[in-house]
Amino acid sequence: MSRTQIALAACAAVLLAACSSVPYAQRTQQRLDAYNGAAGTPVRSFQFLSRIWSWEPLSDTQLAIYTTPNKAYLLNTWSCPNLMWAQAIGLTSTFREVSVNFDKVLTGRPYAPCVITQIRPVDLSKLKIAQAAQREVDMQPRDNANGAAPPAGNSSHP
Repeated sequence: MSRTQIALAACAAVLLAACSSVPYAQRTQQRLDAYNGAAGTPVRSFQFLSRIWSWEPLSDTQLAIYTTPNKAYLLNTWSCPNLMWAQAIGLTSTFREVSVNFDKVLTGRPYAPCVITQIRPVDLSKLKIAQAAQREVDMQPRDNANGAAPPAGNSSHP
């Protein structure tokens, strides 16, 4: 790959990242807030049939685990440095149950397992409402007080 191709690829990546109207840190915080708002009271453990249906890292100490499409848990851990960047994770369990202060989140070598400090079931209906609210757009008409004419080719608007 030539230097020109590398430079073009880097510019394209920067432009794609800049296309988002909401900064990454703000989107991450919104997701974290939505999950925390939808999570219920802490439980000691949950049934785990050795398969993670889906998961989402929310910070270096929190992640959402889906055991089925309709069942999710918000897990808090000790600091887990590789959590946000891990390609895959695992959970330890005993007799098909994941327990607080005993089981761990595995993010791969050479990182130490992350002890689970809290488990909260997630109310997915509340989560969907919170996520839908984040996607709402507050539309307001433009102030046309300066008397400027509308753009050419847009004759359907006054």
